[in-house]
Amino acid sequence: MTNDLDLFSGKRVLIVEDEYLVALDTRRALEKAGATVVGPASNVDDGLTLVRSQKIDAAILDINLDGDMVFPIADLLDEMNIPFVFASGYNPSQIPGKYSGYVLCEKPTELGHIARALFNPKCDLH
Repeated sequence: MTNDLDLFSGKRVLIVEDEYLVALDTRRALEKAGATVVGPASNVDDGLTLVRSQKIDAAILDINLDGDMVFPIADLLDEMNIPFVFASGYNPSQIPGKYSGYVLCEKPTELGHIARALFNPKCDLH
């Protein structure tokens, strides 16, 4: 059986996270799994710039970036058909309905769950 983290191998993954230590831990774990990390971006403007300027295979998005919501980045990723997950402590009821099909992973983030959500969408996540 393949380790779920192997799904990150060779992928370019954007991290959008405003908490430095969370971003650092996620970056280290993704790099250990063989991913190339894009970012991390700690605010909406930097995240949008990275999406527009870098090759990205997938993204992990915190919802609240120091008071700003990440949804403009999610919209751009969606337009570009780039898979993403929300990694946040937010209650699902606080996320606009248009994002109901996207996976919400609670912090601290379990990267195996995220890998399955991003790269193996037919997999049962429950």
